[in-house]
Amino acid sequence: MKKDIILAGVGGQGILSIAATIGMAAIKRGMYLKQSEVHGMSQRGGDVSSNLRISDEPVFSDLIPRGLADMIIAVEPMESLRHLPMLSPEGWLITNIKPYINIRNYPEIEKVLAELEKVPHHVALDADGIARDLGAAKSANMVILGAAAPFLSFSFEQLEDAIRSIFGRKGEEVIRINLEALKAGRDVAISSTRIQAG
Repeated sequence: MKKDIILAGVGGQGILSIAATIGMAAIKRGMYLKQSEVHGMSQRGGDVSSNLRISDEPVFSDLIPRGLADMIIAVEPMESLRHLPMLSPEGWLITNIKPYINIRNYPEIEKVLAELEKVPHHVALDADGIARDLGAAKSANMVILGAAAPFLSFSFEQLEDAIRSIFGRKGEEVIRINLEALKAGRDVAISSTRIQAG
């Protein structure tokens, strides 16, 4: 089993928390893991991306070849579009549809979303709105991770355990909020793709 994942967004959207959660689940399952350094501006507003490679056999490179990513998990729609050339024809795109407009010439969001809709396998959701409705505005990243959950190589319970480990020192309320956000994202993915919960 091998999974090559591109993580994308802008600084402040929680890309590192997504990577840490997936990484923790992989390690607890006894899998090999390599992650490239996060590229771009990790400060709020700068573009951020990372390659995450998970396998049950040793991984020798931390970079995913163009056109071979199994999944793009993006917290920002233009960043999804920017990384589409990395996705394999059979790969899944999991993306937020709410833009983070950090540049003057940000393209029309309708055009960006129209391009993303062309990807055969995708889940597009308003992660910001879902997180806000949960009273957890800062947990849009966990909503996106939840939407990716059915297509990862872990059980949902393994992702939940990883969240408990990573956010444990922040207290039970933070854990609860992130678990709710994760479940909300998974529910959207299941209902929009008609797959079964795993």
